[in-house]
Amino acid sequence: MATATNATANKASTTGIRVRKITPFLWFDDQIEDAVNFYVSTFDNSRVLNIARGPVGVGGAKGRVFTASFELAGQEIMALNGGPQFKFTEAFSFFVDCETQEQVDALWERLTSGGGEESQCGWLKDKFGLSWQIVPRQLGEMLQDKDPAKAKRVMEAMLQMKKIDIAGLKRAYDQR
Repeated sequence: MATATNATANKASTTGIRVRKITPFLWFDDQIEDAVNFYVSTFDNSRVLNIARGPVGVGGAKGRVFTASFELAGQEIMALNGGPQFKFTEAFSFFVDCETQEQVDALWERLTSGGGEESQCGWLKDKFGLSWQIVPRQLGEMLQDKDPAKAKRVMEAMLQMKKIDIAGLKRAYDQR
């Protein structure tokens, strides 16, 4: 969980190339329509923006979804039914910043349902193979504590968890 220093985080780039926006683009084998519907039904402030169906020979059978754009919690995402050439890996994941244990629990349950897989330290893969980090805000706050002993205890506790448990982190943080 790397973070920029305050000086770096607050400094705007003056030499970068200006673009309108950057949008994540996901490559699915052939399950884009199910995935998009699943994702927009999972997160509040989410919607399908566009579904493009391909003609025969483009993306498969006539009428099959070829590309889609959608928003998850206000973040625009594009997707393609591109075939089996590429698979998702943990090298790309969506980081979900949660406020409460209830959010962590609900998202964990929903995203691992139907064949998803739990991993370590708040990571999981959903039934489409996409990786997610379901992380309570409190974890970052505790890891950045000025007392390195507290931060170390929290890190050690987190490394033992699959789904992050705020109460377990707090117990480690408060140990003397």
